[in-house]
Amino acid sequence: MPFEINSNILFLAFAAISAILVAEAVYLLMFSRASYRSHVNRRLRLSKNEPDHEKILVQLRRERGLTNDGLYRYSLRWFNALMLESGLTTGPAWLLVVAMVGGGGTFFALTVLRESLAEASLGGLAVATLLPLILLWVLRRRRHRKFGEQFPEAMDIIVRSLRAGHPVPVAVAMVARELPDPIGTEFGLAADEITYGADVETAMRNLYFRVGQEDLPLFVTAVAIQGSTGGNLSEILENLSSVIRMRFKMRRKVKALASEGKFSALFLSGLPIAIFVLLGVVAPNHYGAVWHFDATKIGLAMAGAWMVAGNIVMYRMVNFRI
Repeated sequence: MPFEINSNILFLAFAAISAILVAEAVYLLMFSRASYRSHVNRRLRLSKNEPDHEKILVQLRRERGLTNDGLYRYSLRWFNALMLESGLTTGPAWLLVVAMVGGGGTFFALTVLRESLAEASLGGLAVATLLPLILLWVLRRRRHRKFGEQFPEAMDIIVRSLRAGHPVPVAVAMVARELPDPIGTEFGLAADEITYGADVETAMRNLYFRVGQEDLPLFVTAVAIQGSTGGNLSEILENLSSVIRMRFKMRRKVKALASEGKFSALFLSGLPIAIFVLLGVVAPNHYGAVWHFDATKIGLAMAGAWMVAGNIVMYRMVNFRI
């Protein structure tokens, strides 16, 4: 036979697989439900070793760049708001490291390639300034998207809790116990604020202050109206949950329909660059003979500008708010 299987190797392989399965079964049997509950989100992980929820509330606020009272800690409000909504818990020191690494790498690369300390300094300074902001913006956008995906489920939990006869603070605390981050810890902070003296409306407005997600104002307004004038909050939140789910469904449908336009934009943008690099490798003299002329540089700059303008137009055609 061209492929002969050694029986000893086969026996050892099945023995190893069996040992792994047995170890996993023992682990699952020994892994208690209480231990699982304590690892749902960061707030519950902290409460496992710290029974004082007020200290946990202060610690979570300080991790997010807030004071002990929940106010901005830094004087640059727009930067503090961006860092707060991004969910970053390591503080500005980590951003400083990112800026130093990015700026230093850019400075070294430009020094080697351009042999100009002025250009290298400007490039390093620009990267060191913009890279942390871009990173925070990406983290904020990702966190908003994840929070929005969890939000309908959170409202469903609140609706079921209200229909079971629980008050709003208990329903909010139930979301904090059942759902993972980011929504679990955020609702846990709101529940702790209510526990230590804040009213429900203030806690919900602080929730929007920390998260900044676009669907939260509807929820905050519904809770505020119900607290001041009364009404069937469970029915309102059930309808709101249905509307948000329909919006997500419509967004995914639009994203699928717009995928062709996005691919066209990517292909049309990447093709000239790929051809330019390929010609530079295969026939270096194709552009090398005219590279030193000013007309060549002006033409390439104009072509790049038109490419950017075209990408902006195509981006606006396939990306819009729902």
